[in-house]
Amino acid sequence: MSIAVKVPTILRTYTGGTADVTVSGTTLQEALADLDAQFPGIGARVLDDDGKLRRFVNVYVNDDDVRFLEDLQTPTPDGTSISIIPAVAGG
Repeated sequence: MSIAVKVPTILRTYTGGTADVTVSGTTLQEALADLDAQFPGIGARVLDDDGKLRRFVNVYVNDDDVRFLEDLQTPTPDGTSISIIPAVAGG
């Protein structure tokens, strides 16, 4: 099973500078667990202490915001693309 993950610049310190990585899993939760297993520490930047998506991190599965899908239980079949996008604030 091959799932492509686009890693934002701010998190590439965990991936050795790599912008695109491959993970496996049948749900977003499993895919993020595999991402953290491959790149320890990155999971804590995406998920909070309760294991939920951090409030200021947006995650998209095939261009759809997972908060409008099934959140961490969103299916990730073979060929899925996951984008992790930190929210930007400013004034």
